[in-house]
Amino acid sequence: MTSVANSSSTQEKEVLFHPELLKKFDINGPRYTSYPSADRFHNDFSEADYLGALERVAKVDESLSLYFHLPFCPNICYYCGCNKIITKDHGRSAKYIKYLAKEMAMVTKAMCSQKKIPVTQLHWGGGTPTFLSHEEMIELMQHTREHFELLPGGEYSIEIDPRRVTEKDIALLAELGFNRISLGVQDFNLAVQEAVHRVQTIEETQAVMDWSRKYGFKSRSVDLIYGLPKQTPATFKETVDAVLAMNPDRLSVYNYAHLPHIFKPQRRIAEADLPPAADKLDILSNTIERLGEAGYVFIGMDHFAKPDDELAIAQKEGKLHRNFQGYSTQAECDLLAFGISSIGKVDDCYSQNVRTLDEYYEALDHGHLPVLRGLRLDQDDLLRRELIGELMCQFALDTKTFAKSHQIDFQTYFKTEIEELKHLGEAGLLDWEGDTILVPTKGRLLARRVAMSFDRHLRESQVKGTYSKVL
Repeated sequence: MTSVANSSSTQEKEVLFHPELLKKFDINGPRYTSYPSADRFHNDFSEADYLGALERVAKVDESLSLYFHLPFCPNICYYCGCNKIITKDHGRSAKYIKYLAKEMAMVTKAMCSQKKIPVTQLHWGGGTPTFLSHEEMIELMQHTREHFELLPGGEYSIEIDPRRVTEKDIALLAELGFNRISLGVQDFNLAVQEAVHRVQTIEETQAVMDWSRKYGFKSRSVDLIYGLPKQTPATFKETVDAVLAMNPDRLSVYNYAHLPHIFKPQRRIAEADLPPAADKLDILSNTIERLGEAGYVFIGMDHFAKPDDELAIAQKEGKLHRNFQGYSTQAECDLLAFGISSIGKVDDCYSQNVRTLDEYYEALDHGHLPVLRGLRLDQDDLLRRELIGELMCQFALDTKTFAKSHQIDFQTYFKTEIEELKHLGEAGLLDWEGDTILVPTKGRLLARRVAMSFDRHLRESQVKGTYSKVL
């Protein structure tokens, strides 16, 4: 790693980025948007299990979170691993909206709600949610508001492809109640864009930023990906500088996971064009340094935010949470998910929908919720989910308070894990401060590795999941 000036921001960068640690723990592991991770879901989980969870959560008078998977894209991006449908036919999306309405009606009926269900978080993901026409967006939000009440002060977000929106689109989204946007950028270098089949100009992206401010959006987030074909440390630095000039509130800097045996579009990427491991580390190092200089705070995993952003404040106050959409300021709440392949969290269950349109439509046409698989968590799962969430969000765990809350003896319950933690502690990934486990700054890029020590399913299962690299 090249030497840097002795400023407070670069000091923070030097502490956060330790190349020897990163090389030593360059392993594959779960992202822990859920615990247990989705690869532990099974097909024995049925519609009846999901209905039972809905009935149980209906008795709890708390607000919910909603997720809608909108899978349609007009063009394919070669790096993408999402469940998507490439089409330019709006007849397909118009039909899909009507079936989302059916699914919402069935879910809320199962909850026996006599009034609109309060919601404090809503997210449209994809695919490309802005593929929808204005009429389709309005229709989907009308159906949503028939069953749910979007409470003031909530987080209502949508993923944006800057190539596919106009000022009128952003104005409509604001009118519909959205107050946060996430913009896909990935990389501004033309050679990289052509290699992944996604050409997008700085001017297109800047326009969306400007419109979002004009129409009162509270937060703007930008997604970048490092490790894409044709990338170099120098070209990615240019991308980061261009993004910082747009002054987003949050940035996500994801590691590209090249898994062509799973995601067919990735087979169009020549492996010889991927940057070598040393260049990837330099890209990450340079990006962390540049974001630190610009004043952004490392939130966790791949996320950075301004110090006055809600995520940074929530983390400082110990109120940060993590769910299938990433980090959130909203308290841990049940998540209802709609559409193909979407994953919900209801009571003590995870439930995932079928993956194809034909299966989705057939289930709903026959009066069934389109459940493919899921998992009902036992007490150990619930306990470990809370523990891993604390480590991933706060980088600390007060074991004495945790043990008292769950009525366990921490040292006995986690005897195996504590032995493993000794190795991680010696390596510098964690410290003990009295009864508190701390992930120090230099270990925070590898917080997933610390969390993996508490993953009972990962340790005991004979079936090993397919995971991305920890970095």
